[in-house]
Amino acid sequence: MIKKSIKTSWGRPALAGLVLVLIGFPLVLRAQGGLGRGRISGDIRDESGAPIEGARISAQNLTVAAVLEGTSDKKGHFAIAGLGTGMWRFTVVKEGYVTLVKELEVRQLKTNPPVDLVMKKVTGMAALQTDNSVLQAFDQGNAFIEEGKYDEAIKIFDEFLAKYPEVYQTRLNIASACLKKGDLVRADAEFKAVLEKAVPAQEGAKPDKAAAIRALSGLGEMALAKGDFDAAQKNFAQALQISPEDEAAAYNVGEIFFSNQKLDEAIRYFEMAIQIKSTWPKPYYKLGLVYLNKGDFPKALENLNKFVELDPRNPEVPNVKNTIAAIEKMKK
Repeated sequence: MIKKSIKTSWGRPALAGLVLVLIGFPLVLRAQGGLGRGRISGDIRDESGAPIEGARISAQNLTVAAVLEGTSDKKGHFAIAGLGTGMWRFTVVKEGYVTLVKELEVRQLKTNPPVDLVMKKVTGMAALQTDNSVLQAFDQGNAFIEEGKYDEAIKIFDEFLAKYPEVYQTRLNIASACLKKGDLVRADAEFKAVLEKAVPAQEGAKPDKAAAIRALSGLGEMALAKGDFDAAQKNFAQALQISPEDEAAAYNVGEIFFSNQKLDEAIRYFEMAIQIKSTWPKPYYKLGLVYLNKGDFPKALENLNKFVELDPRNPEVPNVKNTIAAIEKMKK
């Protein structure tokens, strides 16, 4: 009887105590802001399967304001402990990679399965915007062009292109340096390589107008340097077809016609440039000269005076005013 009494009196308080612990446990977790005994571990790798070291992982409880953090080791392994039961959002960040977000349910009383996370490398312009050292080098390359250090500039842009081949517009900088250096063969190849990317062959694909116009204008300048006016006109006219709103392309075509004494054609393109951008002084000046060559003095005066009105501080203004005075005398 004594043994039975002891067993009974021991068993009831023990059971009551266990019930109190189980009931109280969730309350303790809420007081600690969603934290607990849960643990999540796993591996972070790139698309080729190589481990990613130094990736920062933050775990945020979706119910309460609780955040825990960790970092992957040399093998790409990570572990975060102290998680409470419930849904957690895991955000993985690493420079040069697309940020990865994954939501997982965490348990405390069971072992959570390991998590394998795959991060994609950032490519193209997105990668470029986060690579400050390369951006600084790119700026240095442009500075070298301004200073006439073309070989140094080309080296920088070649290295940039090797790292970011998707940013094909870099070839425009290379072509510009080659053109100024006098390496017309490579400049031609670089401009044409840009066109292949900027004006896709597949139907429905949108062209990169800005890159295409720069490439065609560059090819036009090269043709002018060689004295090939037909090729120059073809390239500038193609640029105008791609972007009819580009006043510079229209002006350049007008310049080519004017230099070949094809005055009516020159008038057409200079007027087109004015229609696109009526506040741009240059086409008025050239249009005045074209009409002067045709002997149309009223039109010549109209356009030359408009040039002076729009750009009174232009260094050409004194000469233009002398021309205007001479035309006025001829009219008398």
